[in-house]
Amino acid sequence: MQIQGYFDLRFEAVKEAFAALFNDPQERGAALCVQIDGETVLDLWAGVADKDGEQVWHSDTLANLFSCTKTFTAVAALQLVDEGKLALDRPVAQDWPEFAQAGKGAITLRQLLSHQAGLPALREMLPPEALYDWRAMTAALAAEQPWWQPGSGHGYAPITYGWLLGELIRRVEGCGPGEAIVRRTATPLGLDFHIGLHDDEFPRVAAIGRKKGDLGDAAAQRLLRCMMSEPASMTTRAFTNPPSIMTSTNKPEWRRMQQPAANGHGTARALAGFYTGLLQGQLLDAALLAELTREHACGEDRTLLTQTRFGLGCMLDQPQVANATYGLGPQAFGHPGAGGSIGFADPQRGVAFAFVTNSLGPYVLMDPRAQRLARLLGECL
Repeated sequence: MQIQGYFDLRFEAVKEAFAALFNDPQERGAALCVQIDGETVLDLWAGVADKDGEQVWHSDTLANLFSCTKTFTAVAALQLVDEGKLALDRPVAQDWPEFAQAGKGAITLRQLLSHQAGLPALREMLPPEALYDWRAMTAALAAEQPWWQPGSGHGYAPITYGWLLGELIRRVEGCGPGEAIVRRTATPLGLDFHIGLHDDEFPRVAAIGRKKGDLGDAAAQRLLRCMMSEPASMTTRAFTNPPSIMTSTNKPEWRRMQQPAANGHGTARALAGFYTGLLQGQLLDAALLAELTREHACGEDRTLLTQTRFGLGCMLDQPQVANATYGLGPQAFGHPGAGGSIGFADPQRGVAFAFVTNSLGPYVLMDPRAQRLARLLGECL
């Protein structure tokens, strides 16, 4: 496999490990970008971007970053907090009055951002087309009763996070949530990142495919068993209501919508640049960055059925938990995306790391491909 791009010779071992990924015939395409103190030391890409193996991955190929999108959303929300337009501990219902239904009048922005609001799923099944109906989804969530007492525990909200935070941002900003988030986070840094793609960008989007035969780790297998055997459980509903969530990623409607939990599209270079921007104080001041990366929730995740640790819209490192460490320093923070993409920062080393792929693996939190690359980077450092 021919590897394209640039690498600093100090990190040749990381480049070789990236190349070795393609020894697996199921590995289709991927990109890796690492910046240290703002300097790019690795910017690599390889493989194919389409389903048929005919279109090569280019330097500007866009990947669906899935939940890596969530941290962009959180940063935009914190900028609005800084401007006094939102407040972390003010009831959401003050800005979104309909949200007060079903006992949700006291839920705060802080609880939404840290997955403590009890709203990772909707109980009543919706039709597949509801996924693309912003008003239908936000109305359903406004009427939903929390699955647990808000603030008494946490459970990851894989996709409802986007409607919950996005509706708040939409109401305050007066425009589409993706438009507002990109304007606040990507545009100032010149990043090739989008939430709500224009049709003319579709030719450079990598088509997503799932790897077969890999059952993942114990956490992935536990989640799969739950989804196969308990169709009405909160965990299953979180990923399958509306039922189109799991089957839409290559569809034009998915790419066009502004769903700021899961359908951000960008390059590895853009994802790394976002974390460099955070480390360098270009997106949040020091106090708000500390708030973003401070532990707000830690322990057994009611949705993912494994241990998670959250700041505000970012996942914090758990060095002693095999499936939940980024593989560098214990202060690392960022967010994995479904199937293997990951963006994170290690403030101790000044590292911004991004790995994106269109070959989806089954892992719940950290994908072993990205972990191995990050660990090798640490050894080189």
